[in-house]
Amino acid sequence: MTSNLYATQLAKILTEYSAPVKKGDLVIISGSTIAEPLIEALYEATVKCGGHPHLSLGLPNNAEIFYTYAQDHQLDYYGPMAMAEVQNVNVYYSVRAAVNTKRLSRIDAEKLARSQKAGRPGLDVWQEREKAGDLIWCIAPWPTQAAAQDAEMGLQAYENFVFGACGLFEADPIAYWTSFRDKQLRLTEWLKGKKHAHVKGPGIDMTFEFEGRTWVSCHGERNFPDGEIFTSPIEDSVNGHVEFSFPTVYGGRELNGVKLTFKDGIVVDACAAKNEDYLISQLNADEGAKKLGEFAIGTNMYIQEFTREILFDEKIGGTIHMALGLGLFEAGGVNQSVVHWDMVHGMRQDAEILIDGEVLYRNGAFVI
Repeated sequence: MTSNLYATQLAKILTEYSAPVKKGDLVIISGSTIAEPLIEALYEATVKCGGHPHLSLGLPNNAEIFYTYAQDHQLDYYGPMAMAEVQNVNVYYSVRAAVNTKRLSRIDAEKLARSQKAGRPGLDVWQEREKAGDLIWCIAPWPTQAAAQDAEMGLQAYENFVFGACGLFEADPIAYWTSFRDKQLRLTEWLKGKKHAHVKGPGIDMTFEFEGRTWVSCHGERNFPDGEIFTSPIEDSVNGHVEFSFPTVYGGRELNGVKLTFKDGIVVDACAAKNEDYLISQLNADEGAKKLGEFAIGTNMYIQEFTREILFDEKIGGTIHMALGLGLFEAGGVNQSVVHWDMVHGMRQDAEILIDGEVLYRNGAFVI
C-alpha cells in the first residue's frame, strides 16, 4: 500500500533525523491503534537502530470514558507507572491520529484543568530531563478520516497534504529538511542580540521585548512536519491587542473570534465568539496562563490550508502564532503554567514585523 511506503519513509526521518535513536535507548511510541502503519514502522525502525521499543497504545474512547466518570481523587492522580516512563524514557514519539477530534467537547472544562494540574510533577521531571539532554521527543501525524473531515478534505486529498507537508514527495526528504534547517538557522543568527519586536497588521498591534532571549529554529526535530522560528517574550513586556484570524482548537473545543488584550504581560481582556467560557476557564487555570509563553513565525510553505490540527496550522507559511501559558525554556522563557495554547493569525496582507525598528518580515515573507 502507498500509505505503508510513506509510513516507512516517515519513520526513517523520525528515527534518523528528528529524534535519532541510539543503541540501548528506551523508546516509547505512543498513539492510537488507528495509526498502525506508522506505529509499526517506528517499531521496526527503532529495533534496526538498536533501541528498545515500548508501545503505549490508546483506544478511541479511553479519554472520553475517563473524563465522563472520573471522581475527584482520580482526576488528581498521577500514577507511578506514568512517572516511571517520564523518568526513564530516552526517546518519545507521539503519533497524532484522531478517530474523533471532538470526543472531549462535552467534558466539563474544570475536569480537564484539574487533570492537567495533576500531571504537573511529570511535566517538571520531563522538562528537567529534556534540559539535561537525557530525553528527546517528536510529535508526528498520521492521516485519518476524522482529521480529513476537520480539514474539509477527502481522505486521499488529506493524505497528499500531510505527506507533502512532511516533505515526503521530495527526492531526498532528509536532505530537504537539512537544507530547511540551514536556511532557518540563518534567520535565528540574524536575530541574535536584538531586543524589541513590533507586530502590526489587520487585527493586531503588539509589542514585546526579548533581550537576552533566544530565537529557536524548528526544523523537524520535535514537531514533524515543522516550520517555525520562535522565542519566549520577556514575560512583563507584552502590550497590545490581537484578534486571531484563524479558529483555534484546544482540549477538543473549537473557538472562533478570540480577542486578547495584554498590558504589561498580562491578559487584561479576553473574549471569543464561540466557547468563550472555555477560554476564560483556561486563562484561570493558574497564575501563568494569562501570560504569553511563545511568539512564533510559521515558515512551512507546503502548508497553506487551515486544518484544525495545530501541528500543521501553527506552521502555515505566512502566519504567526502565539501561545498562552508555559514559556519555552529553549528560548529562555520562565513562565510556568499547565496551559500552552497556540493561536494562529494571518500576516499575508498589510502586515509587518519590525525588530529594533528594522523590517524583518512583510506580508508573509522574510525581507532581510
